[in-house]
Amino acid sequence: MKRLATHWQILLALVLAAITALVLRGLIGSAGDESIAGKFTGGVLETCRFIGELFMRGLKMIIVPLIVTAVVSGITGMKGVEGFGRLGLKTIAFYFCSSVVAVTVGLMVVNIVQPGLVDGQPNETIRAAFVEEEASADLAAKDKVEEAGKREGKDFLGVFKAMLPENIVSAAGDNGQMLGVIVFSILFSIAVTQLPGDTGHTIREFFAAANEAMIVVTKWIMATAPIGVYALILPVVYETGAGLFAQLGKYFFTVLFALGLHLFVVMPLALKFLGKVSPLAHFRAMRPALLLAFSTASSSATLPVSMRAVHEGSGVSKRVTSFTLPLGATVNMDGTALYECVAVIFVAQVMGIQLGLGSQFFIIIAALLTSIGVAGIPSASLVAILLILKNSGIENAETAVVALLSVDRLLDMSRTAVNVFSDSCAAVIIGQSEGEIFAPNPDAN
Repeated sequence: MKRLATHWQILLALVLAAITALVLRGLIGSAGDESIAGKFTGGVLETCRFIGELFMRGLKMIIVPLIVTAVVSGITGMKGVEGFGRLGLKTIAFYFCSSVVAVTVGLMVVNIVQPGLVDGQPNETIRAAFVEEEASADLAAKDKVEEAGKREGKDFLGVFKAMLPENIVSAAGDNGQMLGVIVFSILFSIAVTQLPGDTGHTIREFFAAANEAMIVVTKWIMATAPIGVYALILPVVYETGAGLFAQLGKYFFTVLFALGLHLFVVMPLALKFLGKVSPLAHFRAMRPALLLAFSTASSSATLPVSMRAVHEGSGVSKRVTSFTLPLGATVNMDGTALYECVAVIFVAQVMGIQLGLGSQFFIIIAALLTSIGVAGIPSASLVAILLILKNSGIENAETAVVALLSVDRLLDMSRTAVNVFSDSCAAVIIGQSEGEIFAPNPDAN
């Protein structure tokens, strides 16, 4: 009997987790937290959180060794540094253009739908919630927003410092310093290509073998993906429940619609006309990575799976894959930039603030810059939205963001999938332009 494909296993795990969570909510609703059912549910949730954390740790554990071995083996094993500057320029140009398009899509949708207005007037119910949230929000949410509010624009200049870490070992142990690991790996690769004779050859062989070993480890971890995804999703669905959209439903679906436009219309058109490849074929190759990105809400944790899907499933060379995807996971955040734009305009609509073309242009630029700058810090989108709101002169920024947290988890999962897919499209399009697309393996996933 043929084994069920990984993406179907993950999708089945998502569905089962949602059903289980809703059943558990039903049990608690009729029995109470102190009942046997309540204690059983608490035990199930704690077990799932523990298993989910183990799965995430496994994914994050292989990120640094996979990036280092992939970048070094890719650059040293295929053409060395030939065309490397061209590759870098193409990658940065694509990421900038795709982010601009994403923010523009978000801006258009939120201005057309106007989720913060009712019959052309600010939604007073949501406005009251923004003000009352100061008193009603749980302490964890308040602390999260307060910590984010302490950051200033100058904090984001640190992204340039992160490119040259003082200690590469400590940078490798810090998820926020992945950019430094990438830059060091590139410099090391270029240096290896300058070594004479057997010395350079030995190093190339070592990193090529190490990269193959890391791919095997990735496959081992992905074998546990259905269990990990089930454990990650069950607590999320249980805690949000069906009443999640009571007040922010229109905003929630506006963000989803805008993300969907970018994911299912803009990026496929780019694949079709710029990459000259079939969007459907690329979607099929990326199914495991997209489902994992949605489940984990982490571009970095999904990176090992994305690299395998793009290389084996879409046929992009290791040189292009190992450069574009790690860099994209660090600096390219299409979904995040789009979300920031929609969130800021939504809050302005609710607060009755008219934003002209100049103000909206500022929001576009701010969303682009902060989506890059906040990539390596906790609560990235939260920090960016607060900064943009404050610099736009919108009052009650902190309390508004606390209210938005009630629907942020599912939106975070959705925009992460968009971020990951955008990175993969860059790899395919740039790989095609470099002539480094080979016949994909249809059984890779």
